[in-house]
Amino acid sequence: MSSWTVLKHPLASHHLAILRDASTKPAQFRIQIDLLATLLAIECLQDLQLSPNSVQTPMGLAAAETLKQRVAIVPILRAGLGLVSPILQLLPDAEVWHLGMYRDEETALPVEYYSKLPADHPSDIGLVLDPMLATGGSIRLAIGALKKWGVRDIRVLSVIASTPGLTQLVEEHPDVRIWVGAVDPNLDHRKFIVPGLGDAGDRIFNTRS
Repeated sequence: MSSWTVLKHPLASHHLAILRDASTKPAQFRIQIDLLATLLAIECLQDLQLSPNSVQTPMGLAAAETLKQRVAIVPILRAGLGLVSPILQLLPDAEVWHLGMYRDEETALPVEYYSKLPADHPSDIGLVLDPMLATGGSIRLAIGALKKWGVRDIRVLSVIASTPGLTQLVEEHPDVRIWVGAVDPNLDHRKFIVPGLGDAGDRIFNTRS
């Protein structure tokens, strides 16, 4: 089995086409991000463990199952914030921890400026959220932080990844599984994904110059 999974669903292809379109306005872009994040999360979380339970319905007692594992959602600031809300709709009791990183424009390397991970009591599953997996540098730093925290099951959700970034991430962290909406072949001289969709953070938050 590959370490990464690409969504194979007509809805994913449709919503991704709208995301890529340069004419898509920020409000619509955010809607499409929500839809893609929901599809990614459903695919990623198919193997969540359940505990047997029972609930009292208006008509009687019903057998039921409830989630057993603690899940931590870890968006990489700032663009990762755009993926949080739809996943919280699916997992309202999930923990949300933040990691802040920015890219040095001269070196294209990530620089960490904020971390809100606790020192103990690691979650069972850690979901690293970043819409764009370009070089993968920020995501690799986040994975390292989660491993230091003690999380054993780490999963990555990205809307678009580059082949070079995926390859390096898998080489460094072969135990981490990755779900993406699409894989693009190249990075340009600025380390942006080509054809990609531009700067996801700018398009989500309407901060393009």
